[in-house]
Amino acid sequence: MSPRLPRITGKKVLSLLEKKGFRELRAKGSHHYMKHEDGRCTVVTVHAGEIIGPGLFSQILLTSA
Repeated sequence: MSPRLPRITGKKVLSLLEKKGFRELRAKGSHHYMKHEDGRCTVVTVHAGEIIGPGLFSQILLTSA
């Protein structure tokens, strides 16, 4: 059985990515485009009070690892 991912909001994901060295390139609507200086990129959707789904959260983790 695989461990469960934490339930986390988009704003919290943005803050965690910034701590890992990602910077926001731009935002279009609810989509925030983040890029690391080594070239890794990811997109985080931010909706007030909504939790990031487990599928999207795992993809964000894979691209930011």
